[in-house]
Amino acid sequence: MTVRPRAQHLGMVGCRVCGLVVSAPLQSDQRSFCPRCRSELQPRLAGGSARAWAFWLAALIFYVPANLLPVMDIRVLGGAQHAATILGGVVDLWRDGSHGVALVVFVASVLIPTVKYLALVFLLLTVRHANGWARRARARLYRWLEAVGYWSMLDVVVVGLLVSLVQFQALGEIQPRAGILFFGMSVVLTMLATQSFDARLIWDGEGDDTV
Repeated sequence: MTVRPRAQHLGMVGCRVCGLVVSAPLQSDQRSFCPRCRSELQPRLAGGSARAWAFWLAALIFYVPANLLPVMDIRVLGGAQHAATILGGVVDLWRDGSHGVALVVFVASVLIPTVKYLALVFLLLTVRHANGWARRARARLYRWLEAVGYWSMLDVVVVGLLVSLVQFQALGEIQPRAGILFFGMSVVLTMLATQSFDARLIWDGEGDDTV
């Protein structure tokens, strides 16, 4: 089987910020910078996997109370006040006929975060134990993780919009609770874990490039 040359074998480095591939010394005490965005060029991030594991574990710890604690207190038109968790809010929205909003909140707050946790731990495990397997598929998975990170705070935005809308129209009162803070922290930590993971590790080592 023909072994395809890697960038590191050719003396090339890809910038992790803007993606530009440039020629740079890989073994040198001098620091090299990207000519386009001026970020420091590093063949591999030192300790990137360890930081990704730490952020992933911290995000998972925050995600537990984010689902157990209420994300908001709701009181509508002088009625009784009740606290709503993420799943409880989804059930309430569905019961009230707001099926579209309930589906958006469920996907953004439950389904996608769960898939992100599983996908990230899958990448971290495979770069250590099965590095030559399905490289292209794992690289696409990492790009998906990066892309979906931009929408990770959607649930926090939805709560903010509900608070503003209900109080502006004097329909009742909604107050954010601790659950939304834990959820926001878990989202931020997951994004940090994704950014700490060096996707170039997927292409290290010997093995095929089959999907």
